[in-house]
Amino acid sequence: MKKRKKPAKRAAARKTSSRRKTAKAKAGFKRPTFHHALLKTPRMDEMIRWYADVVGTSPNFYAPGIAFLSNDDANHRISLAGSPNFRDNPEFRTTAGMHHLAFEYDSVDDLLDAWQRLRDEFGYEPHVAVHHGMTLSFYYVDPDGNSVELQADAFGNWKKSTKWMRESAEFKADPIGKFVAPAKMVEARAKGVKTRELLKRAYAGQYVPNAPYDYRLELPG
Repeated sequence: MKKRKKPAKRAAARKTSSRRKTAKAKAGFKRPTFHHALLKTPRMDEMIRWYADVVGTSPNFYAPGIAFLSNDDANHRISLAGSPNFRDNPEFRTTAGMHHLAFEYDSVDDLLDAWQRLRDEFGYEPHVAVHHGMTLSFYYVDPDGNSVELQADAFGNWKKSTKWMRESAEFKADPIGKFVAPAKMVEARAKGVKTRELLKRAYAGQYVPNAPYDYRLELPG
């Protein structure tokens, strides 16, 4: 008589089979690259100025009610559809929808320099700053209340940070990460703390903010 697999073994076999099917499906088609997002706004001109100041975009096309912004060689990275009829959502913390856009710097130094520039030139401060483990991330609020994440890969390498996300017990236990105070990190850097040590200390909770952050959503748990 053929022995039946135990439940745990059957579950493991199904999981392995599912992974193989997923890998096979991925190999069967060409995956596109994310290109842009469209934002609806009643504050077209203010939004154009804010994104220019924060991430260096400029309009490649601008007409009443529509704008296409880019900060690289792409024809646009952000589309804006403008109308005074668009209304803000006071229930944004608990309603479904996009929470943030994200822009990535090449290095942690570049991100910290950006924080310094935005604070000194415009008085902008992130509504939350966190070391997620795989990225150091500062979140800002645009004129319409959308969150915009400025980040740098904590490993300086997507393959390494992806591997860490998939396999790390720390990330599994705490996928949000540790809140940080950018000012304290910049101060430590000015005293000679190198990037690797800076990130290690940040993830260990050594640069905690002086006041609670507002994540602008209701986190589970």
